[in-house]
Amino acid sequence: MSNKRQINEQNTSSEIRILSELERRILWISSWMIHNANHNRNSELSDVKVGGHQASSASLATIMAALYFKVLKPVDRVAVKPHASPVFHAIQYLADNQTREKLENFRGFNGAQSYPSRTKDTDDVDFSTGSVGLGVAQTLFSSMVQDYIKAHGWAKDRPMGRMVSLLGDAEMDEGNIYEALLEGWKYGLRNCWWVVDYNRQSLDAVVREGLWEKFQQMFENFGWDVVVLRHGRLQEQAFAEPGGEQLREWIENCPNQLYSALTFQGGKAWRKRLLDELGDQGDVTDIIEKRTDAELETLMGNLGGHDMPSLLEAFEKASTHDRPTLFLCYTIKGKGLPLAGHKDNHAGLMTASQIETMRELLNIRPGHEWDKWEGVKQNSGLSEDALKNYIQNASFYKSGPRQLKAERIDLPDELSFPDAKGKFISTQNGFGQILHELAKSDTSLAQRIVTTAPDVTVSTNLGPWVNRRGLFARDHMADTFKAEKIPSTFNWNFSPEGQHMELGIAESNLFLMLSALGLSHSINGERLLPIGTVYDPFIMRGADQLNYACYQDARFMLVATPSGITLAPEGGAHQSIGTPLIGMAQDGLASFEPAFLDELAVIMQFGFEYMQRENSGAKTKASETGSQNTANPIWERDNSGGSVYLRLSTRPVEQPHRQMTPELKEDIINGAYWMRKPGPNAEIIVAYTGALAKEAIEAVGMMGEERRDIGLLAITSADRLNAGWTAASRARECNRDRAGYQGHRQIVSHIETLMADVPSNCSLITVMDGHPATLAWLGSVYGHKTRSLGVEHFGQTGTIDDLYKHHGISANSIIRAAEALAPGRPIRQLRAI
Repeated sequence: MSNKRQINEQNTSSEIRILSELERRILWISSWMIHNANHNRNSELSDVKVGGHQASSASLATIMAALYFKVLKPVDRVAVKPHASPVFHAIQYLADNQTREKLENFRGFNGAQSYPSRTKDTDDVDFSTGSVGLGVAQTLFSSMVQDYIKAHGWAKDRPMGRMVSLLGDAEMDEGNIYEALLEGWKYGLRNCWWVVDYNRQSLDAVVREGLWEKFQQMFENFGWDVVVLRHGRLQEQAFAEPGGEQLREWIENCPNQLYSALTFQGGKAWRKRLLDELGDQGDVTDIIEKRTDAELETLMGNLGGHDMPSLLEAFEKASTHDRPTLFLCYTIKGKGLPLAGHKDNHAGLMTASQIETMRELLNIRPGHEWDKWEGVKQNSGLSEDALKNYIQNASFYKSGPRQLKAERIDLPDELSFPDAKGKFISTQNGFGQILHELAKSDTSLAQRIVTTAPDVTVSTNLGPWVNRRGLFARDHMADTFKAEKIPSTFNWNFSPEGQHMELGIAESNLFLMLSALGLSHSINGERLLPIGTVYDPFIMRGADQLNYACYQDARFMLVATPSGITLAPEGGAHQSIGTPLIGMAQDGLASFEPAFLDELAVIMQFGFEYMQRENSGAKTKASETGSQNTANPIWERDNSGGSVYLRLSTRPVEQPHRQMTPELKEDIINGAYWMRKPGPNAEIIVAYTGALAKEAIEAVGMMGEERRDIGLLAITSADRLNAGWTAASRARECNRDRAGYQGHRQIVSHIETLMADVPSNCSLITVMDGHPATLAWLGSVYGHKTRSLGVEHFGQTGTIDDLYKHHGISANSIIRAAEALAPGRPIRQLRAI
């Protein structure tokens, strides 16, 4: 053997020792963290179990030690298996990116989170996980976004990173993974690793036999490399002995349930089963009998996902190319713990005596459980400095914090659109006009907008934008219809310069793509302003993915159209009811439903700015130009920004003749304005939103003779109105201003300001093409008697007039409600239905 080879092997052996010791450290810290949360922290008897998944964490300890301390580069991004959160936090603790205080308060208020969170954790989380399967698909779309950034000539000095997901085998049941897999194949996915913790146990059961073969076949069909790490080095060495192939055959044919049960029972059980089934068969019997029970237990537990040399070799080989790779790593759930292999170990917790035994085996003195390097010398003969230096020199940690910053995109003073005064235009059509005007320009805003849609590009009015800006693909693909000189309204050319990412008809993929695009400023250091369109009722299909995107604080504009029963001929399957309530309830999403094109232009302008805000604690531009009673200064989300949801309609509405003043702009952004301000003796106020403008205006006009001083309130955002009112109320109740402003007792929200002079005996009618509860709260602001009209049941096919009458949101329905709510002279214009 040459001296050079000897030195390399010695260096490798030394590195394996270090990594193995680091693995032991993170296994202990993660196990202790969970034990401390469940057994040592003071808690009320009424508190629920804290939990923490000791077994699910243990099965990934080797894999995560290999990745974080050896394999990963700073440009790589990782979505950690939700149930391995304690291992992640333990790794960050050893790397000085996490505090002991946070670990001691694991799953407590302001402590390390149950599942890795970009927004709630303080350590270096790349992608939030928790709703299983979503973090997996997120890495695929983030890889596609990285390709988009590079293709457009941005981030030139930044090397390509790998998007890595660590996932459990049971997590592979999630359907959104396979929807994403198909989309990745279409776009020529690269630089994506999915590392499966194949421990063959889920929460309730043991995984079916042969599942790995289905995964292998499926992924290979989609162009992935599949690496199966089934056996570790100890097992491979045993297989090389005489009779070893018989042992291999037995292991590979052993049912998953039996393998788990024998793992839990230990060395004696392994010996009995193996001798019962392989005894008296010559050489293979010698393999079993020459090993002690402890050695046999170690051998049978030496699966590929727990063998550091095998993992490093596999990861190193995959690092030489950019093909997407699936690693199927055989592991044992609970490896290294007394819970290992038991079918009930998913939510199981080590007892006090079991954790005490583990503590003693690792030479950790009582009272030193949180010490990072306690017992290291006795366990491995390594020094603390050797481990510290190794981590400090690990590539992943060399460049410091990895969440990047991106410059803000300059915005024009206002968004242009063709003169619409007096014309009949729908908000969906107006959205297309505004984007078309942007597409004509060469501004930084136009360059950074990227659109996407789940096969509804044309029907959501993105066509004009795509015609000018093109579709994105890494390679040029010509429009065959155009090449064949077949007349078409649309020009579908794919190129690296394109700014539209066309998706298949899967709303799950839309929201995950928006999540990936909307995090580019942090992941790639390049800001994008993504716009995604979808049919409004099908938000429900991707509701979990939408919530996930918002939880990560991804920034995007969701344009949902058409909406409500106003899409009359389409019937109930395409008519949305509850989406306005989703818009109000979804954290991180500012919801709007404008009626007119000039409102939409103001809201989109605001949206592009809102998507770029960061939590500086400073007043927003809107609040600085308004009165001190505006809700903005106390609304936390207005400081930090977020995503935007536009609920649009296909119904043409006559556009008003008016000038857009700064005051009107601010009212539109804050959620409402008086289209007709009520007089001092007002008996009725009608508040409407969106496409119901026509009915509300008509009803107010017809009631004018019989009801005094009627007011007409145009609501552009029930969400922002309600959030501002809630924030102002909370500030007054708590005798403090959460944003640091003085005079909190005098803070009045926007809706309170608008309604301040309305007589107390005035009645309020709200009307919208959506669930009436969306606006029903308005009466609570000052205690006005309220009747809320809206849609509560699935619609059917018919004309708009038919359905508006049927659901009680027509002009006559508004008048009837007014007559019942504010008795007086009969309203002559009321027509019988």
